[in-house]
Amino acid sequence: MASSVLLAVEKPELPRPSLAEIKRDLGPQEIGNGLVALIFSASGPIAVILAAAAAGNLTPDQTSSWIFGAFLGNGLLTLWLTYMYRSPQAYFWTIPGTVIVGDSLTHLSFAEVIGAYLVTGVVVFALGWTGLIGKIMAVLPPTIVMAMVAGIFLRFGLDLIDASVTDPLISLPMIAVFVALSISPRIASIAPPVAVSAVIGVIVAIASGRLAPGILDNGVISKPVFTAPEFSLAAIMELVVPLAITVVIVQNGQGVAVLKAAGHRPGVNLAAAASGLWSLPMALIGNITTCLTGPTNALIVAGAKSHRHYTAAMVTAVGAILVGLFSPTFVGFMLAMPVSFIAALAGIAMLTPLKNAFIAGFSGTYSTGALVCFLVTVSEISIIGITAPFWGIVFGCLVGWLLDRAR
Repeated sequence: MASSVLLAVEKPELPRPSLAEIKRDLGPQEIGNGLVALIFSASGPIAVILAAAAAGNLTPDQTSSWIFGAFLGNGLLTLWLTYMYRSPQAYFWTIPGTVIVGDSLTHLSFAEVIGAYLVTGVVVFALGWTGLIGKIMAVLPPTIVMAMVAGIFLRFGLDLIDASVTDPLISLPMIAVFVALSISPRIASIAPPVAVSAVIGVIVAIASGRLAPGILDNGVISKPVFTAPEFSLAAIMELVVPLAITVVIVQNGQGVAVLKAAGHRPGVNLAAAASGLWSLPMALIGNITTCLTGPTNALIVAGAKSHRHYTAAMVTAVGAILVGLFSPTFVGFMLAMPVSFIAALAGIAMLTPLKNAFIAGFSGTYSTGALVCFLVTVSEISIIGITAPFWGIVFGCLVGWLLDRAR
């Protein structure tokens, strides 16, 4: 019966962890990585939601509800699937999709956009439940997919360099602490370099008077707001295909590739089915389509002991639930921090995932295709409303098939 319900969705391969096992596997490194992944998700990506909400003239309550769903809802999904599969799998929202929606909200109503979210959720769920997306992803060369990941992650490294030049007071102490703690693996296991560098950045920002006022201007606790969907053909035609491609190919593709590179066996069909199904109730409170995120999962699996990564994902999930409940306060604090703090923290945290993505992307076959994929991805082109990472895979696979396959 369970098999017929799951259809093509991958079933758990490992036993669920007991409370004693979770306590055993949860160390300073896992707590630090989980918190850094949470801080990353609740900083820069939040600004994308705020920009989209501003473009659509959403009310503060609608914006708060969107963020509530993005964190609390996805935190619950992350916690449940991580526990059920004993494997890290952090679900949040599609950042490129949010950019697309921001443009659409300038001429579509929020109700029409939510109607498109619901249709997208059904499409994404069907792709995973039937196993179609698994068959598509199985034929994509892993090196080309990882080159796409490297192209997406590159901007975090470049932003770190920019932050160290434009705001050395904040950035350089964070970098110095990160390097100092990373020299000794023994010290790093006790004092996670990324987490400690984040603390140093906060201390420097407060001590130098760089914390902006108005942290509690939008309240303390979130208030989810229900918005009735409106099914508009114009909105469906404009949004469903770009959002579905962004979720199942670009975002979930990143997440799956990152987790595989860390030694895990994420379910491609599971990621799509879970993303689509969970998006349906979340859409009604304003949240965009859920996805298996790439950067956040990369931060979660940054630790050397892969069998303990699931506890880092649980830390991120529990933190996300709390952020969802108190999103006005948390988001207010993160936005009050200097922009350079967010850039430096994200860049420091993404150094290892970026290095691993380059190694995996350019060390195997289809290297020419991987290079083309990387270049197209970093170009940030957009064709028919679909962003560069998707086209990076398309052109990378085409060039790889023409040039690399014959070698």
